[in-house]
Amino acid sequence: MPITDDYGQGVQIAALTDAPDAGKLAKDIVNALAQRGGMRFASASARSATLTGAAAPVEGMQTWLQDVNRLDVYDGSGWVAVSTGASAWTTISVASGFQQNGNSNGTLQYRLLNISGEESLQLRGAVGRSSWPSTPAGSYVINSLALPSVVRPSTLRTVLIPCSDIASDRIALKLDVQTDGYLQVYGTGSSVKPPWIGFNGVIVSL
Repeated sequence: MPITDDYGQGVQIAALTDAPDAGKLAKDIVNALAQRGGMRFASASARSATLTGAAAPVEGMQTWLQDVNRLDVYDGSGWVAVSTGASAWTTISVASGFQQNGNSNGTLQYRLLNISGEESLQLRGAVGRSSWPSTPAGSYVINSLALPSVVRPSTLRTVLIPCSDIASDRIALKLDVQTDGYLQVYGTGSSVKPPWIGFNGVIVSL
């Protein structure tokens, strides 16, 4: 009858009284250790395809997803993200009419952020605008290219962002982080033509 490891982890080891079977001995140890260590998968879909049947996930299992650089833990009912790898800042291409580094606040950039298992989009920097139409539209899309799907929220996220009070009756505008990956700013108009719009400190849940 197999015995268990000294650390109480349930790793079964063949006893001397068991029938000799080197293959089963090795497989039992490897399988037990694999589900207690950090397993690596190319993606969540690859993990789902592998961890089925007898190899179905169990509570406490950890996996690393290589496509999103994320550590997940299975809590007994589902996978919970606990950490992401170092996520580099990526520059956002701005739409026509806007320039980078508004008010010397740096280039508009984004990165994937993980806070207590909650994946979020973080922004920094500011955009500038040297001239506006005589009657600006009420809203403008800031980025010329959509953000990647990995940092697009599952629902619309609306937050306040600062803007210059020069040539503007307002010092804050509304930012919609849209599910299609575009950043749309609302509140501009004939009396709201700020030379810069800031994005520092913006964090929205995905």
